[in-house]
Amino acid sequence: LHLSAVKLAELHSDLKIQEKDELSWKKLKAEGLDEDGEKEAKLRRNLNVIMTKYGMNGKKDSQLLDTNYIKDGTESDTLDDPRLEKLWSKAKTSGKFSDEELDKLWREFKHHKEKIREYNILLETVSRTEDIHKNVINPSEENLVKEEILHNKHRELKEKLRSINQGFERLRKVSHQGYDTTSEFEEPRVIDLWDMAKSANFTEKELESFREELKHFEAKIEKHHHYQKQLEISHEKLKHVEGTGDKDHLNRNKEKYAMLQEKTKELGYKVKKHLQDLSSRISQGLQHNEL
Repeated sequence: LHLSAVKLAELHSDLKIQEKDELSWKKLKAEGLDEDGEKEAKLRRNLNVIMTKYGMNGKKDSQLLDTNYIKDGTESDTLDDPRLEKLWSKAKTSGKFSDEELDKLWREFKHHKEKIREYNILLETVSRTEDIHKNVINPSEENLVKEEILHNKHRELKEKLRSINQGFERLRKVSHQGYDTTSEFEEPRVIDLWDMAKSANFTEKELESFREELKHFEAKIEKHHHYQKQLEISHEKLKHVEGTGDKDHLNRNKEKYAMLQEKTKELGYKVKKHLQDLSSRISQGLQHNEL
C-alpha cells in the first residue's frame, strides 16, 4: 500500500473499530435483532469507506497520500474540488496565516474532502438500493421495511450534506478572514460536532455538558496529533540509522519507534471511538428535531 507510518496507525485504528462493530453485529444477528439488515448494510458502507480511504478498493487514484502535515510549505495531495483548491490557494498567499495555522487549515480542508468522499459513497449506496427497490413488482412487508431503511439513509444523507455546507462556509470565512482568536474550538471535527449540537434538540444544561465533553475530546485529538508527529520523526530517524550499520543505535530507535507506533494506534482508536459516540448522540438529537 506504500502508506506512511501515521497512515498505517490510522488504518489499524479504523480496522479495530470495524472488527469490534462486526463482532457486536454477529451477536445481534444470532439473537435475531437485525432482521431488516440495516446494521449489516451500515457495516458494509463503513468497510467501503475504509477501503476507499486507504486505497484498498482496487482504484489507483483513491489512495490518500501522506497528508497529515504540510512539509516544506507544500502539500502532497490535491483536494479534488476546484472550489476548495481556490480557497486553499487564496489562504496560502494571503499572508494572514502562520505556518502552524496553515498546517491546521490544511487539516480542515482534508477533513472536508473526507466528508465529501463519505457522502458520495453513501449516495451511491442509496442509489443502488433505490434501483433494486423500484424493480420489485409485488409490495410486501419486507419491502415496507426496506422503505424505512431508505428513509433513514436519506436522513443520514441530509445530515451529511448539511455538515458539508456548514463546513464549506466555515472554510470560506476562515480563508478570507483568517482564524478568529476568540473561537471556542480549533479542531475541525470538534467544530463540526459543536455546530451540529447547537442545531440538535438539547436543553441548555445538556448543551453545556456536551461543550465540556468536546473540550476533553479536542485535548485527546491534540495529544493524538502530537504522537503522530513524533511517530513520523521517529520513522525518519529509523530509516537514517538503518544506513549507518550501528546495531545498538538501530535497536534503540526500533524500540522507540515500536512504542510510539503502539501509542499512536491506541490513541487513534480512542479518538475515533469517541467521535463515533459523540456523532451518534448528536444524530439522535437531530432526528428528534425532525419528529
